[in-house]
Amino acid sequence: MGEIEDGEADHITTDVQGQKCALVCECTAPESVNGKDNLPFLKAVLKNPVCKLYRFPTSDNKWMRIREQMSESILSFHIPKELISLHIKEDLCRNQELKELGELSPHWDNLRKNVLTHCDQMVNMYQDILTELSKETGSSFKSSSSKGEKTLEFVPVNLHLQRMHVHSPHLKDALYDVITVGAPAAHFQGFKNGGLRKLLHRFEMERRNTGYQFIYYSPENTAKAKEVLSNINQLQPLIATHADLLLNSASQHSPDSLKNSLKMLSEKTELFVHAFKDQLVRSALLALYTARPGGVLKKPPSPKNSTEESCPQDPPPPMKRQDSIPHHSDYDEEEWDRVWASVGKSLNCIIAMVDKLIERDGAGEGSGGGSKDGEKDPSLVDPIITHPREDWYEQLYPLILTLKDCMGEVVNRAKQSLTFVLLQELAYSLPQCLLLTLRRDVVFSQALAGLVCGFIIKLHTSLHDPGFLQQLHTVGLIVQYEGLLSTYSDEIGMLEDMAVGISDLKKVAFKIIEAKSNDVLPVITGRREHYVVEVKLPAGMFEALPLQIKEGQLLRVWPVLFNVGINEQQTLAERFGDVSLQESINQENFELLKEYYTTFMEKMPPDYISHFQEQNDLKGLLENLHQNIQAKKRKNVEIMWLAATICRKLNGIRFTCCKSAKDRTSMSVTLEQCSILRDEHQLHKDFFIRALDCMRSRQTQGALNESDDPETGCLTDNKPTSRHFYPVALLLVSSHLLVVWLILSLALLLAKYQ
Repeated sequence: MGEIEDGEADHITTDVQGQKCALVCECTAPESVNGKDNLPFLKAVLKNPVCKLYRFPTSDNKWMRIREQMSESILSFHIPKELISLHIKEDLCRNQELKELGELSPHWDNLRKNVLTHCDQMVNMYQDILTELSKETGSSFKSSSSKGEKTLEFVPVNLHLQRMHVHSPHLKDALYDVITVGAPAAHFQGFKNGGLRKLLHRFEMERRNTGYQFIYYSPENTAKAKEVLSNINQLQPLIATHADLLLNSASQHSPDSLKNSLKMLSEKTELFVHAFKDQLVRSALLALYTARPGGVLKKPPSPKNSTEESCPQDPPPPMKRQDSIPHHSDYDEEEWDRVWASVGKSLNCIIAMVDKLIERDGAGEGSGGGSKDGEKDPSLVDPIITHPREDWYEQLYPLILTLKDCMGEVVNRAKQSLTFVLLQELAYSLPQCLLLTLRRDVVFSQALAGLVCGFIIKLHTSLHDPGFLQQLHTVGLIVQYEGLLSTYSDEIGMLEDMAVGISDLKKVAFKIIEAKSNDVLPVITGRREHYVVEVKLPAGMFEALPLQIKEGQLLRVWPVLFNVGINEQQTLAERFGDVSLQESINQENFELLKEYYTTFMEKMPPDYISHFQEQNDLKGLLENLHQNIQAKKRKNVEIMWLAATICRKLNGIRFTCCKSAKDRTSMSVTLEQCSILRDEHQLHKDFFIRALDCMRSRQTQGALNESDDPETGCLTDNKPTSRHFYPVALLLVSSHLLVVWLILSLALLLAKYQ
């Protein structure tokens, strides 16, 4: 730790015999772990740090020093704004594709108009929310009192970094980070009908039983349609760009440049062709044709191509858009195969022409070098050698034009058919479908803000750890969420929202790029089914990364959630309610954690694995965790401790969540910190409870009194201090609670006066 901290610590008088824990000092300066060069990067993400310094005795009666720091993150508002902007752009594009779907029969046309009306309303609402968020200034986090506000529903509740820096006399300095945040949930929409997990299941079951007016596509097929549409939008401009670069190389008569341009064009075109191999496109085309009004098949003429003679394969004729689409009885199912295959044939013609041109150029140079000037009749010279620049371009231009025409026809047909697939999902249940999308966007936004904050902090902390960086690009990063929600009343819906939001984080990949300016805030790209978060690093930090990461490799995350309700409501749920939701969530996420461990052991280098296994018994911890999940023990907090330990040993990111990230979260975090001090840093066994009380006591830390509101700063001196009695108004809600309250109150009174 720094000299200032050492100096401050020297002025503290502690009483070891009296077994007192000392608060060393209170400060607001952030600490630097990896040097001063990283501070600007860290300050760009964290804000308003509050630090506490303690000294606790070790088992050998020496002192360890602990620095506890809590910081807000400006990503609480930045990430939701980025995400909402992306949703608006995606929805506007989808609405435009629906409008360009072409002529439909009256039934489908009315459905389309209805969908567009609701979708436009949704876009307007997103734009209004984005406008209101842009006006937010001041606090960089959302307090729990604001979790029900409409304009702030995309913002996570109480997102903070809780960091403990331990400096012990014998062991190396260690950092322990936990991101604390309120459970990602749609508080404004409420939980009367449950959360996302239940709502999505109910929606899907109802869609399966739809009437004749809709065509059912599974969620997998709908997601596949969105993926293909996204690939089309990305690949088509790339292919056009590489085709133009190929023509430019031809005009410059540069064989090497021509080969490189052809290679890039071939790779992108092959990806383009591969995107349409799925049977979904074929079935969607047929479904769309049945939805068109009646018409006569008009086959376009096949004009002769001027380059047919020079190409070893006949290039396909340029496609023309049909004026009308026939009914399915008149539809030639093999027509799509011919249209789709025409792109590959066009590419083969271009490859053959390039090979022919380069071969002629090489033969011309060889014959030119072996003859003397004036020995050859100019009239016998190959015209390609005489006018190389002009002929190369002229030979390739018709083929490139044919490729673009064929690709355009494929894109037009595929876009319309896949947009028709998306229309089925939207048209089924309006506005419920869009409300579900909104709820999922809200929950995901809250979860993503926390994830990006945790990823950046973890990257900053472990930047100089080669093992972590190798694990990052080889396997990915485990992200463990500790949930403390009960399975009772509204918190059931919160847990259902949270489970889906965290599971949706599997769609997120990270990409680290070099910052070109002082703006190092992350940027989000992609669509609802696949997001890429671009994390910017200053040049000095970026150069320290492995080559794979610097080249833009996407970095995967593995989110897992383990929930154990610990409050009095969970007691009621376990005695009179249902805890199957918690049990199924824990079991599902254990399987995912086990899969990550298997992948980790398979992909990491053997020398790293051998050293890792010597220091960690992860297999035993996983078996113990599995046994505790299967045991179905009431309020089994051992699940939380084991999951957290496994996460830390796997270099993962830790999250702790409850309803508002206040009481239960703070109790859990302080207990975890003191347990780490005891197990990893030899905290004196007689000081565990005292250290725990010291970290939890606001008065000892010189902060607010226990009756103060930590978010609003309001002081209320006359609040009751008794912790043994619950408010009667709350207890009257349930007869069971009232009986329990009466019994406990009577027992306490009798004990007091005996």
